[in-house]
Amino acid sequence: MKFDELESRMRIYETAHDHCVLPGIHMVARIDGRGFTRLTREVHEFEAPYDTAFRDHMIATSQHLMSCGFRVRYAYTQSDEINLVLDRDEDAFARKLRKLDSLLAAEASAAFSLRLGAPAAFDCRISQLPDLDRVVAYLRWRSEDAHRNALNGHCYWLLRGQGLSADTATGRLNGLSVGQKNELLFQEGGVNFNDLPAWQRRGIALYWESYEKAGVNPKTGESVTATRRRVKVDLELPMRDAYDVFTRDLVGEGA
Repeated sequence: MKFDELESRMRIYETAHDHCVLPGIHMVARIDGRGFTRLTREVHEFEAPYDTAFRDHMIATSQHLMSCGFRVRYAYTQSDEINLVLDRDEDAFARKLRKLDSLLAAEASAAFSLRLGAPAAFDCRISQLPDLDRVVAYLRWRSEDAHRNALNGHCYWLLRGQGLSADTATGRLNGLSVGQKNELLFQEGGVNFNDLPAWQRRGIALYWESYEKAGVNPKTGESVTATRRRVKVDLELPMRDAYDVFTRDLVGEGA
């Protein structure tokens, strides 16, 4: 059998389930760490519930994802996840989901592992959103999740620091309202949740910003300025409706 014939016969098994995102549909990738609870608590023992070194690894990984060949409008990271809002008209790999999922997960895994100095893995899934309103709602959802994770995490580790077992600490928090968890933190730990760093409570955003760079014209020797762009890391995000306005302005241009 000739190679071309063999390839045509076998290639169908590789591509039979290819799915492509339709034109005009917004794509938001969520990239999650695999087994990061064990990685961060047992293997590398990062500080709980939040560690600035781990935070910086996630920021650096997000920066890499914004510059590795995909048109990313906005990145948002909290806990062990990274969310990427791709340009609505991104057409890399003909918008094939299997390629986007595998490559974004691979890029994140490689970048984070290099920072960590040890193997780490991410998976990826892409939400296909029909309009800008749903993109904004998606980002609001992840922001609210960050707030919930922060409150639960600080309460849990406060109780663990008091000597409670994992099961006992979890059981004590079950059924408590947001207000009751805030009160627990304040009464038993002297911690006002609203005074904690904003990046812990609201997550971290990365987006493109323009800036002026001074230079010299090599032909004339005259001083010139050029407009460049760079990734801005924002650790002080607004909340709730203000965050909706913030993200809509950043991701909505041309959408």
